[in-house]
Amino acid sequence: MQDAYTLDPSSFSEPVDLSHHISRSTRARDASSVKKFYKYFSIPGIAQLAGGLPNDKYFPYDTLEAKVALPNRWKPTPNKPVDPPASSSSNPDELTSKSKDGPQASRLVVPHDANVADPLKMIDLKSALQYGQAQGYPALYYFIRQFTRNNLHPFVPYKEGPEVILTCGSTDGFSKTIQALSNEWSESHDPIDEKPGLLTEQYCYMNAVQTARPRGLNIVPVVIDDEGMVATGKGGLEDVLDNWDFSKGRRPHLMYTVTIGQNPTSGTLSVARRKEIYTLCVKYDIIIIEDDPYWYLQFPTSSPTTALAPKPAVSSGFPFLDSLIPSYLSVDYQGRVVRLDTFSKTVAPGCRLGWITAQPALVERILRITETSTQQPSGFVQSMIAELIMGPQSSDDPGRGGAADGSGWKVDGWVRWLEGLRGNYERRMNIMCDALDTGKFVVKSGRRTSLSAVAGEEDEWAVVKKDQIYDFVRPLGGMFVWVRFDFSSHPLRKQVPASRLSQALWVFWTQKPYLCLVAPGNIFSPTEEIRVNDSFNCFRLCFAACPAEEVGDISKRFADGAQAFWRIRSVEKIDELLDDDDGMGSVQSGMASLMGMC
Repeated sequence: MQDAYTLDPSSFSEPVDLSHHISRSTRARDASSVKKFYKYFSIPGIAQLAGGLPNDKYFPYDTLEAKVALPNRWKPTPNKPVDPPASSSSNPDELTSKSKDGPQASRLVVPHDANVADPLKMIDLKSALQYGQAQGYPALYYFIRQFTRNNLHPFVPYKEGPEVILTCGSTDGFSKTIQALSNEWSESHDPIDEKPGLLTEQYCYMNAVQTARPRGLNIVPVVIDDEGMVATGKGGLEDVLDNWDFSKGRRPHLMYTVTIGQNPTSGTLSVARRKEIYTLCVKYDIIIIEDDPYWYLQFPTSSPTTALAPKPAVSSGFPFLDSLIPSYLSVDYQGRVVRLDTFSKTVAPGCRLGWITAQPALVERILRITETSTQQPSGFVQSMIAELIMGPQSSDDPGRGGAADGSGWKVDGWVRWLEGLRGNYERRMNIMCDALDTGKFVVKSGRRTSLSAVAGEEDEWAVVKKDQIYDFVRPLGGMFVWVRFDFSSHPLRKQVPASRLSQALWVFWTQKPYLCLVAPGNIFSPTEEIRVNDSFNCFRLCFAACPAEEVGDISKRFADGAQAFWRIRSVEKIDELLDDDDGMGSVQSGMASLMGMC
């Protein structure tokens, strides 16, 4: 494989032709006969009689206004591990000193008319609330495209680099990508050798599976370790592909992966592992769908070394971004990576706003899908985000951006906001993990007669034994801690199956005094085999949504609940817990829709 970190950009090749993976319906799509007119709408002075656009004077909104944070509200954490590590704060949501001493917010205004002719600089309601281009609101699209190419991924080793298109969040982006790159398959009328497949991690974000499965795709899990997907060895990617059983359908040509703070296991994939996997994807002609909502949440304090993130070939211009493990795009010399980004974790999930980054030919096909489906994300949301970051574009523009002086955050302000978010989430992670560390072992004590005691004489000595009941790996990124229990150490292990103990434990946590609701591993199981044979050992804890001052206490209640459950020695108590919650299975299934939507 080419070394994407030292390769001379002048030697870059064109992205490979992946049109043989385009679905039949997507291949047949033509450019929208309506949307092609839109580029003419912005010609100064043109009389617009062609489109069916309503008059912007009749929009009931004169402005959109909000009180927004300044980009330096939250205190960052260092980009490199600190030795010794800083002590954990009892409140992880730390303000910067400037925020403590001065204003923490500014007034944002999106005007009705920005008095700007250039559509790439126009941020106002008369343009944002009209029908628009499928690529996205021009001003925001242009900003995201430049930010993606110049700062997030300044080194993508194929000619001309990637293109972007805005989406209604990562779930929408994934749905359109799957639609573009796979044909629907039905057992009732399609031959088995046409059945497509989707590779996933052994535990994965189930919205992706639930999107792909109804299209008839095989869901093919690959073994994971603490980093994430495994390239070689039993159950690894190479093993799965080398030994593919063609009676199940085509060898999979798509891979869905979350590589930073993997949902649910929190694994973070090193560059070395990415190169191994990418080499196999080239060999077997696989397109990588990289969903990365947690990319900015990489935690230096969890890493004993910075070796996971080597020095980038081209600087982003920001030490914070340079310190992050780069995307699969950084090694994508063939253009077979489709990357999904979102504002869900950096602004708010309700924005329903994100973007796809991929080689231009694939983006063009997804654009055709967008033209006749969602058309583009909400104009309200796009204009608010654009005004926040870009701000007014001329002295005559009555808008106000997110900076204290009424300008926009700009790129440096947006990066500073991301740094502050990482700082708060990192502090939360450390508080939770410190609490979990204290409860991993059950201590048992008793007395045992000495073997050397003289017959008839008492000579006893105290015995203290520690049994580990669960374990976890401190996350290198993301919002989750993946906790794996060892039910073989429970006193009732010989009388009650481990899966039943797991169900009872889940109910036990929901009762006083513990009152913890955690995500059971079965809702992240892509196949029935994984669900039945292993998932009951695992639980996902999210440290993101807890009130800041309660993260430590809630985490301690989880650990205390596990300790108390290991002191249960009555089968009747287990039966009682499960009888008290007959609907537990359906409750757990219903939780799946709430588990970390992208």
